[in-house]
Amino acid sequence: MSRPVEEAAAWIYRGVWASIVSLFRVPPHPPTLPVEGEDVRSLRPAPGFLRYLKFFFWLLLVPGDVIPIAVWAAIAIPFPALGLALAVPFLILLVAPDVIAYIAIHLRYDTTWYVLTDRSLRIRRGIWVIHETTISFENIQNVEVQQGPLQRYFGISDVIVQTAGGGVQQAQGRSSPSPGAHVGMLQGLDDAATVRDQILDRVQRTRSAGLGDERASPPGGLPHRGTGPAISDAHLAVLREIGEAARRLAGHAPGL
Repeated sequence: MSRPVEEAAAWIYRGVWASIVSLFRVPPHPPTLPVEGEDVRSLRPAPGFLRYLKFFFWLLLVPGDVIPIAVWAAIAIPFPALGLALAVPFLILLVAPDVIAYIAIHLRYDTTWYVLTDRSLRIRRGIWVIHETTISFENIQNVEVQQGPLQRYFGISDVIVQTAGGGVQQAQGRSSPSPGAHVGMLQGLDDAATVRDQILDRVQRTRSAGLGDERASPPGGLPHRGTGPAISDAHLAVLREIGEAARRLAGHAPGL
């Protein structure tokens, strides 16, 4: 798309966006969380994510427009009068879906927010129906970065967050969510590795603040929470003494 066309489309979209925000009461700001004194970071997908979505728009636009044009030409060549009468309906058929799809791409981009606090992650998407997902850091089992060849070209990656259910190991070292897993996806980030490290750091801090010990985890994994306080050698010695005393009492008790 040429720069003048891009600027004209952006100008039209700003007016459409303002109307939609007003009509559907879409929150133009990131979701707010009831936190006090916590480090809160609000994220949006990178501009490369919008270009990534537009690539598929233009890729699908060509065959989607070529077929109706070919049908119209097949009618207009042998029947010029009929072709002229059908020109306006065919033009509407071509333009209207393209305009709607183009606006939908921008709406998807502009309504996507990711919010990180010290204790949880919130993901929000949607216009007609607003979807908000909150993931507590203490329930996160795995965090990974995924990037396909096309995403690499646009300089973006996705951060995949898995909670209860873990993942099923696949070939080439990648894992996919198990049927019972809950997955949150932060799409289109240009600093995905940094966001992943921030999430892992907050997961570890959340678990360190709780009761119980943290057993060592494999390299790159998350620490496992212990089921209770660690039992030291002193504790074991006291338990042995209690056991010995109990046996002596049992041996001296009448009738035993």
